[in-house]
Amino acid sequence: MKSVNVKLDTVEKVKGFVNIIQTFDGDFDLSSERYVVDAKSIMGIFSLDLANTLRLDIHDGSEADKVIELLKDYSA
Repeated sequence: MKSVNVKLDTVEKVKGFVNIIQTFDGDFDLSSERYVVDAKSIMGIFSLDLANTLRLDIHDGSEADKVIELLKDYSA
């Protein structure tokens, strides 16, 4: 598992982030403090405090580097 910090502070960023994540088959979690949601769930993401930096946990290590590269515009 790899983790990376992301900043999703606009609706457009959330939509773009989910569109990228949904192209992968693996499991992804987004966490803010003690709350963890499925990173493929747009409703779950909007339940988090988007003013803060979020941690993306990538559970499929073989895809992690590709995911991180595609999400470089969302890095915190």
